[in-house]
Amino acid sequence: MKGFLIGLVLIPVMVVSILSIRPGGLRRQLKHAGRRFRLVLVLAGIYLLGSTLIRVAFPHSRLGEYGPAALAVVLAGVFVVLGQDRDLPVES
Repeated sequence: MKGFLIGLVLIPVMVVSILSIRPGGLRRQLKHAGRRFRLVLVLAGIYLLGSTLIRVAFPHSRLGEYGPAALAVVLAGVFVVLGQDRDLPVES
């Protein structure tokens, strides 16, 4: 119980301190975190719908086994591309 309570305090403190160090300050980083969270929710919904359709349509085939994993890899790539900070200046 003691470790749980320490973690309950330590994790938010670490998140705030790490986000404060990044360029742009805490407010901008929380705005980006909120945008990424919404993106994750949308992609998770797409994954759940897609994997359900794959498993229902192809229950005993290789696509039914490996399709959800392939879909997850594709959606992870989409997150990496769309989850980037858009307004950071390019360093030369």
